[in-house]
Amino acid sequence: MKKILLVEDDDALANVYLLRLQAEGFAVRREANGEEALAAAREYQPDLILLDAMMPKISGFDVLDILRNTPETTSVKIIMLTALSQDSDKERAQGLGVDDYLVKSQVVISDVVDRIKHHLGMDL
Repeated sequence: MKKILLVEDDDALANVYLLRLQAEGFAVRREANGEEALAAAREYQPDLILLDAMMPKISGFDVLDILRNTPETTSVKIIMLTALSQDSDKERAQGLGVDDYLVKSQVVISDVVDRIKHHLGMDL
């Protein structure tokens, strides 16, 4: 079973994703801020991290930067799922080594599930 770390501070949105990802057969752990996400990434050792950009304590961009510069988490797949739709935000994430960048207003949950499966090599 593939493990996903869901990092999202919006409880309602997090619950929707949590339920859908579990229904798709993933083991999911959710954290609500960047600080907890960093600790969970090392402890839980997820196959993929679904990461919001705007969060309390530590931003998603900083979390991404730290994960990419930590030996234990360098190769974990990271998809940013954010409300930030500016090209500069996307370029910043790509510069920090994100695997994919999805804008919440431009995707539906099935698109996100498809991208997760793609990055985990589960395409049919």
